[in-house]
Amino acid sequence: MKAVEVTGSIDEQGNLRIDEPILGMTNQSKVRVIVLFPEAIEEVDPDDTSIEEVKASLKRALQEAKAGQRIPLSQMWEGIDAE
Repeated sequence: MKAVEVTGSIDEQGNLRIDEPILGMTNQSKVRVIVLFPEAIEEVDPDDTSIEEVKASLKRALQEAKAGQRIPLSQMWEGIDAE
């Protein structure tokens, strides 16, 4: 038996919807499915930053650097109490 890990979701009717097709299947035989899901609602970590936000921040930083809007490294540490 071969194992393939995929992600998906359960719709309102309780049907499993796989995010992407499983490639390499040559026959249409029955499969065994093990569904893993969190027992409780996961809390959103406020420190998690979305990929879109990170990309936008990096793009802004690159544009600022190209425009000469940089802060010298020596000034970056001013006001930061690092022990």
